[in-house]
Amino acid sequence: MVILGIDPGTATIGFGAIETISNKPKFLGVGVITTPKTESDSKRLETVYTEIKKLIKKFQPEVLVLEKIYFSKNIKTAIAVAQARGVIMLAGQEAKLKILEVSPQEVKLSVAGYGAADKKQVQKMVKMLLNLKEIPKPDDAADALAAALSAINRRV
Repeated sequence: MVILGIDPGTATIGFGAIETISNKPKFLGVGVITTPKTESDSKRLETVYTEIKKLIKKFQPEVLVLEKIYFSKNIKTAIAVAQARGVIMLAGQEAKLKILEVSPQEVKLSVAGYGAADKKQVQKMVKMLLNLKEIPKPDDAADALAAALSAINRRV
């Protein structure tokens, strides 16, 4: 089964694709989608939607996992991330993917074994679990792979 993990945002959206064979993860790809801050919100959302559709076509996932919004003190940022999550979910729904939403704590627990693990612990585990030479950069990309890995524990 192929799983596409997404760390949602508007300026930088992380993505990571893995395949599971007998619950063993295999790395397929990782990266980020970026949108210029100079573009309108609607143009940025269109870019996110279009790029997610391209990723779905490329990796042919059965499951789309995206991180829930972490509480933000900046309401403007939270709204923008919610809008991005909406277009990401729409792209997944159109492709008839199973969509899972995971909390940051669930991702940390699944990957590092501790729901309050710090970012570095999670990144080290992503590297180890996927047998990567180095921790994926930037953080958004590593977070997306961690989200994808968390789906394995859900037995999707």
